[in-house]
Formats: sequence, C-alpha cells, structure tokens
Amino acid sequence: MKVTLREREKNGQVSLYLDYYHKGKRQYEYLRLYLIAKPRTPDERIQNKKTQQLAETIRAKRQLEIQNGIFGINDLERLNSSFLAYFELLTEKRKESDGNYGNWKSTHKHLKKFSKANVKFSDIDKKWLDDLKYYLVHDAGTKHNQKLSQNSCVSYYNKVKAALKEAVKDGYMLRNPAEDTDGIKEAETKREFLTLDELQKANNSKCDIQVVKDAFIFSALTGLRFSDIQKLTWEEIQYSDELGHYIRFKQKKTKGQETLPISEDAVKIAGKRLTADEPVFRDLTYSEYNNQKIREWMIRAGIEKYITFHCARHTYATLQLTLGTDIYTVSKLLGHRNLKTTEVYAKIIDEKKVAAANRIKLF
Repeated sequence: MKVTLREREKNGQVSLYLDYYHKGKRQYEYLRLYLIAKPRTPDERIQNKKTQQLAETIRAKRQLEIQNGIFGINDLERLNSSFLAYFELLTEKRKESDGNYGNWKSTHKHLKKFSKANVKFSDIDKKWLDDLKYYLVHDAGTKHNQKLSQNSCVSYYNKVKAALKEAVKDGYMLRNPAEDTDGIKEAETKREFLTLDELQKANNSKCDIQVVKDAFIFSALTGLRFSDIQKLTWEEIQYSDELGHYIRFKQKKTKGQETLPISEDAVKIAGKRLTADEPVFRDLTYSEYNNQKIREWMIRAGIEKYITFHCARHTYATLQLTLGTDIYTVSKLLGHRNLKTTEVYAKIIDEKKVAAANRIKLF
C-alpha cells in the first residue's frame, strides 16, 4: 500500500490529507492540518513549513505502520466509520443502568448538536476535542435552555473520553486523542446536609408522603442511595449475632457487592417485615413532585436549607465524621471505591471546626 500526502484548496486554506492506494482501491484520511494558501510574510511561510513537516511525519508513520502490519486497509475503513453511531451503540449497552444510561444518552444528543453532521473517527483529534469542550462549557444548554452546570460538562466530556478509550480497544483508532488534551475541571459543589438536631426535627415533623419520609430517614441512617433503597427487598435485610442487623446488597451504581451494618433505628424505620421478595419501601418513586414534598416537609420542620433526597446520604457521611468515625470506615460504609471521594465530606468537617473556633471572641 502506498501513502501519499496531498493538498486540497478550500475557502482560502489548503487542507492536507493522506491518499492510501491499495490494489486499485483508494481511501483518504483527512489530517485536519491546513496551509495558508498564499503566504505573504516570513512568519506565514515558516508556519506552512512546520505544518507540512508535521503532515509528512504522520505520512511516514502511517507508511511504517503499514509495512509492519500494524495499520492496514481494514483499519482505514474503520477510521472512516461513524463515531456517532459507535457512541450510540455504547449508549444502548448501558440501558440497564438508569442514571448512567441517561448521562450517555444526553451526551449523545449534545454530540449530534455539536457536530451538525456525521463524525468519523478520523475527524477526532485534539482540536475537535478542544472545540467540543468549548461547546459544552459555553454553548450547550439543557432542554429548558439553561446553561449546563460545570459538573454536567465534566460528566459529558468524560463519556466521550471513555468512548474513545473503548474505540482504541476495539481497533477503530490507533490511539486515544484525548490523551493529548486536558479535561474539563470539576467544580467544587456545596453538599448540603442536616445536622443531628435538624434530622431529629425532620423525623418529628409530618411529610405528606410517608414512604418518601421513611426512605429519606432510612438513607440518613444508612447512607444508601435512592436507587439502592428503591430496589431494596426484605431478603437483603439480614441479622446475625456477630453483625446484628445488616444489609447484603449489590450497589446499582457501582455493581459492587456490599455488606452494610445498620442501626436498630434504621430497622424500625423500615417497618414490619414482609415476605423475602417484597420491597421494603413499596411504591417509592423519584419525581419532582416528591422533591417538592421533601422541601415542604423541611419547612414544616423549621429547616430553611435546600434539601433533596440525596442530601440524606450527605447527612449520613457528615454525621459519621462529626461523631468521630474515621474517614476510612466512613468510606467503606458509603461503598466508595476511592478514599478521595469521601474526603469531600472531611472538608465540610474542617469548615465546621474553623467556624466553631471563631465563635469564642474576646475582642
């Protein structure tokens, strides 16, 4: 196979591309490198020379790869196949994981809006990824035409990086171009939580939907996510002389198998034991209506913080650390795979210590 570097002028620029010729069959790889069509200054001529040298380096690399049997005509055909179609296929593979699937699906929608045309693997390089990052941070919006949060941008961009990593494994690309560029920096988020006094006030106040209240308090006492509480069955709540009451369950988010000791108060909140396959919290659903009922419940309890269901898990983690449980144990109780994830809660405790230290004033 012969690889030739060629030029094509368009819109005042000269596009550089590789022409692969093999047994009467031609394929093209566009390098997304451009020459100034009519350089007028020494700087423009130097820039053109550097661009041509880079393109020639790529051409020589491709020729060497072909000679060594690393890169052939089938690889080229894969390079020219659709990245969007591949990403959609990866998205559908995640259908069993509700939250993860939703994030991949949203990422796919943004990719289509950003691209405005089909994107081939050969189109994806550092510049394409940098343009995608700019689009997510500055131009992309929600279905309600609001700007994406910083952490949504991080999440969507990370899905693209994950897809490219899989594409390399599947042989669609020789290397992951995301390795050549920085990601989007994650924003510091305020993790709202209830103090022990506030949790007690909430427990003693009325919520219009009892199952939502019970599940929230249960989460604050165990640290379980909504997705794990929603699918929790009575056979997963067990007892032994060594551990007392505990839950044996598979985390929906991480797929990790967990054994979580729980308190007598948590068992009381769960209520009367039913048959093994019965859900502990029957008819528990996630909706904006239920979130509104949580906010109304907190107002009745005299709590002005903006509390959502996930704040119950934050409450559990923060209270454990406040009451002296070491961070390693808290990390294990939360089912975190990385201690750094738990360290966010330690920062909250440090802030509380600083605030407490400044309460005693003489001057």
